[in-house]
Amino acid sequence: MASASSPIVNSTSAAINATNKKAQLTEEIPLLAGEDVKSKEKDVIYICHFNGPKKGVVYITNYRLYFKSVEMDPSMTLDIPLGVISRVEKIGGQSSRGENSYGLEITCKDMRNLRFALKQEGRSRKSMFESLTKHAFPISSGLQFFAFENKETYPEDGWKVYVPIEEFKRQGLPDEKRKWRITNINQNYELCDTYPPILAVPASASDDDLRKVAAFRSKGRLPVLSWIHPDNQAVIVRCSQPLVGMSGKRSKDDEKYLDIIRESNGQTQKLTIFDARPSVNAVANKATGGGYEGDDAYQRAEVIFLDIHNIHVMRESLRKLKDIVYPSVEESHWLSSLESTHWLEHIKFVLAGAIRVADKVSSGKSSALIHCSDGWDRTAQLTSLALLMLDSYYRTTKGFEVLIEKEWISFGHKFATRIGHGDKNHADADRSPIFLQFIDCVWQMTKQFPTAFQFNELFLITILDHLYSCRFGTFLYTCEQQRSKEELRKRTVSLWSYMNSEMDKYINPFYTKDQHRVLYPVASMRHLDLWVNYYIRWNPWFRQQQDPVQQRYKELLVVREQLLKKLEELQISDTATGMLPHVSNSSPSSSPVPVSPHSQTML
Repeated sequence: MASASSPIVNSTSAAINATNKKAQLTEEIPLLAGEDVKSKEKDVIYICHFNGPKKGVVYITNYRLYFKSVEMDPSMTLDIPLGVISRVEKIGGQSSRGENSYGLEITCKDMRNLRFALKQEGRSRKSMFESLTKHAFPISSGLQFFAFENKETYPEDGWKVYVPIEEFKRQGLPDEKRKWRITNINQNYELCDTYPPILAVPASASDDDLRKVAAFRSKGRLPVLSWIHPDNQAVIVRCSQPLVGMSGKRSKDDEKYLDIIRESNGQTQKLTIFDARPSVNAVANKATGGGYEGDDAYQRAEVIFLDIHNIHVMRESLRKLKDIVYPSVEESHWLSSLESTHWLEHIKFVLAGAIRVADKVSSGKSSALIHCSDGWDRTAQLTSLALLMLDSYYRTTKGFEVLIEKEWISFGHKFATRIGHGDKNHADADRSPIFLQFIDCVWQMTKQFPTAFQFNELFLITILDHLYSCRFGTFLYTCEQQRSKEELRKRTVSLWSYMNSEMDKYINPFYTKDQHRVLYPVASMRHLDLWVNYYIRWNPWFRQQQDPVQQRYKELLVVREQLLKKLEELQISDTATGMLPHVSNSSPSSSPVPVSPHSQTML
């Protein structure tokens, strides 16, 4: 009888033990809804570049690597979303004899590297290595992103932040003169598989015209509207390069289509085509079937090359920048070292290009067409920055979220391949910090115009941190067609749900609403700075730069909260005697928005 019931007893006992174990682990580390601990390694030594070796325990979940030191004075934790990890390498072998020479080295996408030392006896390194590579690179391991397992809930549905039709209406489209129309010709992604389903195109161009133009543009990415000026009706349109090739092919349909765009505002004598590439690169692309709009074919157009380099140059530039900022900053040769990375020089060219676009549309009252090679990297940088300069709506928190959704996500920036989400192939030539460059340019603008943006630095850093984390579905995959196939809106949480639920800490207290102001930042090396609070934030010896005015503002907020708390206590004690009237601390006029004291994101 006893033996017959034994399996049931053992099974129940095992279930209880498993539940208790999970509860215990939950108490030891923070877990999100849907997050589970996959492995635990004891006696791991974290080789901290700044504070020396720290012994502790490593937990690996389906979302993060969490290190907790055993020493409590001072205690130390390390919380790394697995999506941030680019590479995991074994260091040392069985013959290694140096102290802490046997373990793992982890390369991250957010400007830091981590090293852990483990004991040679046992299988702890093998276990940790296998668990890390399995869960940090789910695509390579046949698993799904944590975003699909994330069960967090928020009061606002961030997927509703951007509704294309509403954004077109905000811009006044379809316009009164009926120069532009909204079309769902790409509803099934048959016209262009990397474009969104709803597009704004010239009203006089038929659907058949659109198909012919798409056939003459790389990847079918025909010119479509990004923005229309509310007063002069000049437009910014985006596309990819024409398929001219070495033989100099022409398309009468494409030439006519660009002329329709030129005539749309009635003031453009010549359509300005901003080609983001250096002219040498544009000519070289003819060898692979691409090219640019030649004077002979496009007589009413002017091509301006903006000299922004390709994804490979930008990747190498960021690699050099990482070498000089982590783990240590060499003060003696800092300026020359920074100059040798060319990072700020690239930022300058991107900003300068966007300024030329904005000036052409606003001051020149002329329409502008923007493209690079395929129209999903440098083109997105230029259109979104130009829109940020021209339209104050995009300088609000919601407007900036709409801008990212519209110009980057819906128009097919290849986030999956540029970031390498869930892919262990760290040497992939398609990886490049294009979106990081854009956010850096935005930060440069916030420095030059401190009252023009509703959001603060932490807002930008949080976006970048979750660009890598894979906690939300917002940046996953490369285009709307893939996201629709994977049902991202149904199966994952939007980053904007999370950020909009605690928007107070992302608000710039010095923001001044100015609807009609066009921003022209200075794209000069003398006016550009390295974003220290992002690129060097992991170095505790490099004190984060804090604006003294904002610092004083935060101190006053703390004092204000203390006084309000005392006032409430007095109210409670004296309400019965009627000595004090009720005072609310929720009055809009007396409740400034708090600023976060750090620029480091809690993930």
